[in-house]
This record gives sequence, structure tokens and C-alpha cells, in this order.
Amino acid sequence: MDTTFQVYDTTLRDGAQQEGLSLSVQDKLAIAGHLDELGVGFIEGGWPGAIPKDTEFFRRAATELNLKQAVLAAFGATRKAGVAVHEDPQVKALLDSLAPAVTLVAKSDIRHVERALRTTAQENLAMVTETVHHLREHGRRVFLDAEHFFDGYAFDRGYALEVVRAAAEAGAEAIVLCDTNGGMLPHQIADIVHDVRTESGAALGIHCHNDTGCAVANSLAAVEAGVIQVQGTLNGYGERTGNADLVTVLADLELKLGRRVLPEGRIQDITRIAHAVNEIANVSPYNRQPYVGASAFAHKAGLHASAIKVDPDLYQHIDPSAVGNDMRMLVSDMAGRASIELKGKELGFDLSSDRELLGEVTDRVKHLEARGYTFEAADASFSLLLTEAVHGARPVFCEVESWRVITEFRGATGEAVCEATVKLTAGGNRVVATAEGNGPVSALDRVLRQALLPVYPELDRMKLTDFKVRILDGESATDAVTRVLVETTGAGSVWQTVGVGPNMIEASWQALLESFVYGLSSMGVASRV
Repeated sequence: MDTTFQVYDTTLRDGAQQEGLSLSVQDKLAIAGHLDELGVGFIEGGWPGAIPKDTEFFRRAATELNLKQAVLAAFGATRKAGVAVHEDPQVKALLDSLAPAVTLVAKSDIRHVERALRTTAQENLAMVTETVHHLREHGRRVFLDAEHFFDGYAFDRGYALEVVRAAAEAGAEAIVLCDTNGGMLPHQIADIVHDVRTESGAALGIHCHNDTGCAVANSLAAVEAGVIQVQGTLNGYGERTGNADLVTVLADLELKLGRRVLPEGRIQDITRIAHAVNEIANVSPYNRQPYVGASAFAHKAGLHASAIKVDPDLYQHIDPSAVGNDMRMLVSDMAGRASIELKGKELGFDLSSDRELLGEVTDRVKHLEARGYTFEAADASFSLLLTEAVHGARPVFCEVESWRVITEFRGATGEAVCEATVKLTAGGNRVVATAEGNGPVSALDRVLRQALLPVYPELDRMKLTDFKVRILDGESATDAVTRVLVETTGAGSVWQTVGVGPNMIEASWQALLESFVYGLSSMGVASRV
């Protein structure tokens, strides 16, 4: 692995600025875990002190996030003009975040300095120097994002270079050149990076937006020109047309340019992780996304079919298993064996020695995916599926006779109240329970607990922490298939389950019941039906 090169992910900060994307603190913690698993070097958690949600993220990350590979970075600005650095509240918030690394955004375009910051060129340089130095004195690793650098360079090359030199001399580990407006082309990026390296001698990074459709190409051009850090977001999330897709950048670096920038073997997990993050972010995967999209290695039957049977490499630029994806014939809609095998191994199921069983699991997943299921961000549901395949049955903690949910509008209070009733057998007894909730899922959660707690008191240690709904066929409107993803915490762990049905309530019931089954099973609780 090239330890001199830095992979810096900004999904949780810059990616979260995407229109329609809203990440909870729990979402951000979960995504950070996936990014660490992928093996990125730095995870930018957000802007503490400026955004309350981000402040809360860093507070919880200190005790809940156990990063094995990545370094957590806080994002913020240099001190304000005319304010002493030790008195600037946002600089203090960066230190209070306890993040070991800090990325400062600074103006490198003199027009922004004078018109946006309403200060002088020299004061802006002092803001950069003093803030970097102050954070370094407090033991932080510091990077500087030179905002609007390429536009500023084109307008006033001399001043843009002064900002780079000031940050480097103050102790910034790398100065990241930002194509903030996303208007550059690869040859321009390469020429400017080369010039800045030559003139400043500073360690440089690159941060590209995709407004010309060139963010990945621009990032690679910068790497070839000598930057030591590349920034991007998973799946290309970001405002406007997005950021450089770190998935594509990393695959290109490792598989095309021969630069191993992730720990050994991690690139094979990139399809699963990219899809898992999509599910957490509640963003529909882009089927034609390079390397990891469902269509990335899909071939139509006919002209290609016979050639692919002889040698798939004739029609594929890499072996799909290199990124955890799989070739797919569109007429068969084949599920990804490589992803299933890799994920099974992670969950403790070695399917590599039993090709027949792997084929059966693949067929089962294919059938369920055709109905709308996805297991990329529902590890618990997939684990239960594998348990059933390997051991012949999945754990059963109750036998459900029936359930129902009623929503009643009460005119006197102006509130709609949901009431759920369940009939089931547990602990050798038939139980009929009814509970109210502030929504149908809340009511189902409460009634299940009410019915099962006397038999399984361990349920008290579980808590429903997130709930997402996706309509899979928007054209069918109210008749569309619905997928629900439920996240549950308990006993020091977090797990996700998935349910699919013709309506939200049925899908929610499936996901909720599976979350209870998986939780009890993972705690080692014996079935007492």
C-alpha cells in the first residue's frame, strides 16, 4: 500500500449538501463505519460549531465510533477577519470536537477575499497562517482547502500561490486545490497542479466538483501531476452535479494505474459498501455507475451471449469480482455471486467450498431482489437468509397468528392515533396484545414488545433507531411495491433488516419482526415458542 498517498472522504460533509439528501447523526455514524471498513485514510465528519447536527456527531463519535483505519477530520474555516485566533468561537469548536485532524477552508481567489470576506489580501494570509499554526500548536493534523483555487489562479496566479505558501509554511500537511465551481478540464488541472508544485514546493491535494462531468478525470489528472491527497465522496454525492465519485477514483487508481491506495483486498468490498451507503442515505443506486452499478457488467443476450460463454473478458474491461460485482446477463437477471460470497464470509458463513450451496443462495437472492428486496444495507436480514440456507431453518421465537393496524382520527384532539393488535404464541401461551403508537410502525413495535417481553425480557435492550421507506415503482403510485429498511440498536451493536410488501405496513412488519429475531439470536437467547 502506498502510505505516502492519502484518500480523504468528504461524504458526510460535502456529500451531504446534495439536494434531497438528509443524514441523521446515526446515519453519519453508520456511513463512517462503512468508510472505515473500505479503508479510506480520512473521514470528514462535518462542521462542528456551525451545524448542530455535526457538533452532535463529533460528540457521539468520541465514544461510539471505533475507527480501525481512518482518521476523523473536522471541517471549519480560518479565523474571522479582525478576530484573534484564540478568541474565534468556530476555531475553538474545531478543537472541542476532539477530531485528530482538521481541514480548514480558506479563500484563495482574491475576488472572494475582497467581495465575500470584505477584507484585505494580507489579512486573509494572516487568517490562514495564524489558524493553521494555532491548530498545529494544539496537536492537530491540519489540511487547508484552498477554495475556488483554479478560478482564483486564472484571475490572479500570484495571490493564489501566496495562499498556498502561507499554509505550507504555517505547517499544513497538505494544501488541497479545490475546483469549487467544477468548471475545469483535465489538461487544465494537470498544468496548474504541476505549476503550483514547482513554484511552491508544497504537498498538494485535489478536490473536484463534477459540473463539467470531469470530476473523476480531473482528480486522476491531478494525481498524475503529483498531488498526495485526493478528496471525493462515495457515489459522487454532493451539491449541484456532485463531487468526484471516490468509488470510481479508487477503482481507477488501483486497477488501472496500479497504485494500491487501500489496504489489501478492500477494493473487492467497494460494490457492497457503495450500495450499503446508498441504502443508509435513502438514495436510489445509479445502475450505470462505473464498476459498482447493477449494469456495470450487464450484457444483453444475443450477439454477446456466445462470446461471453467462451471468454467473458472479451466484453469486460476488468474481472467484475475485483470490485465485488458480477457479470449479469439481462435475460436471467443473475445476482452477484462475488458479492454474496464476500458478504457471507464477513458474516461468518464460508460459501466458497460449497459451490452448489452458493448457487442456491444466489438463486434465492435473485428471486428476492426481483421482488424488491436488497440486502446491501440489511446485514441482519441477509444473515438470517444464510442461516436458513446453511442450517436448514432460521431462528423462530414466536408463531404469529395475525396482526392488524388501525388508524383513527380523533376530532376532539385533532390527532391521528394508530392502534396495533397482534395474536401470537410464545412461551407456550397464546397472547393477544394491543398497543397504541404515534404511527403504524411505532404501534407495531410497541405491541410486539408488549406481547413478547414477558417471554423474552432481552427485548428491553433493543431500540428502533431508524426507519426508511422507498417506493420501488413510482409509476404505480399507490399500488407500488414498498421497501422498508429498519435499524435497531441493542447490546452494543447496530443491525439493519429489510421488508418488502404491497404496502408500507406489511413491509414494516416484516422488517420489524426480523429485527427482533436477529437481535435475540445474536444475543444467544434460546427460542421459547
